[in-house]
Amino acid sequence: GQTQIVIGTHALIQEGVQFRKLGLVIVDEQHRFGVMQRAALMDKGSQTLGGDFKSPPSIGAPDVLVMTATPIPRTLTLTLYGDLDVSIIDELPPGRKPIKTHWKQIGERKKVYAALRTLIDQGRQGYVVCPLIEESEKLQVQAATELAEFLQTEVFPDLNIGLLHGGMKSDEKDSVMTSFRAGEIHILVSTTVIEVGVDVPNATVMVIEDADRFGLAQLHQLRGRVGRGDEQSYCVMICEGNSQDSIKRMTTMASTNDGFVIAEEDLKLRGPGEFYGTKQSGMPELTITDIFRDIPILELAREEAFKVIEKDPNLSHPAFARLKRNLVKKYEAFELVTVS
Repeated sequence: GQTQIVIGTHALIQEGVQFRKLGLVIVDEQHRFGVMQRAALMDKGSQTLGGDFKSPPSIGAPDVLVMTATPIPRTLTLTLYGDLDVSIIDELPPGRKPIKTHWKQIGERKKVYAALRTLIDQGRQGYVVCPLIEESEKLQVQAATELAEFLQTEVFPDLNIGLLHGGMKSDEKDSVMTSFRAGEIHILVSTTVIEVGVDVPNATVMVIEDADRFGLAQLHQLRGRVGRGDEQSYCVMICEGNSQDSIKRMTTMASTNDGFVIAEEDLKLRGPGEFYGTKQSGMPELTITDIFRDIPILELAREEAFKVIEKDPNLSHPAFARLKRNLVKKYEAFELVTVS
């Protein structure tokens, strides 16, 4: 209990970590935490301490604030059902301009690199993001290394090309980012390690190779690495776009910078997952409602539910007897809903 604020990674979820009196949990980059991980972190507020410490009375689950630039579809759906209150920051910081996003076919790659060269000649810097390879981090590192070598030898031999990937040691990553921030590296070839926490205002262009390998939320997060200064910034997604889903994702990204619009489209494409479980994608089996068509009714039901609870918190009135029985019966399922 001697430390008032603890800032950490997923390590805070581990069993050996205990809090004396956890009252508030703030989860940044919400999409990087799974349902059960968020549940485990919240449970820390009701754990009792062992050893020589005298545990205070349990204060129950802590208050929870989750933050993200891209609301995951599951959370967006649960919001409609009233399980979360939402605050939206829908304005850019002063001086910043919306990022211009374009989708190009693979055959137009030379034109994209030519446009990248033009911006570099104007004193700007850029990112080239390596395609996502889910099967193996080793293959991902290999692909990024090969792309950096190709750009250095075949496309931009007179420029300084940097490389950043998850297989590098921390001091190596720090060295590369220091050089990039100092303007010594013109183009940084990277895997998704730059998805969060990277802020270089002079980097105003991002090229995402094989963009259809990424989900909408991840594309939006990656795009957020540019547009951090007062210069106009650009994001160019290169992909073949053969499937209808790919085309829809690319056109959505090119048409909006709004995280909630992107999340709604992601919701339609992937589905929200289970309401009473841990699955975070797929269409749920709902009896009488459609989560896309019936948003006004869902919002009205939410308002009515709050009114009922305000008047009768324990549902003691005979009119609510059946509702109360069903709620008690499904209590364990509801516990899982609240963690997301």
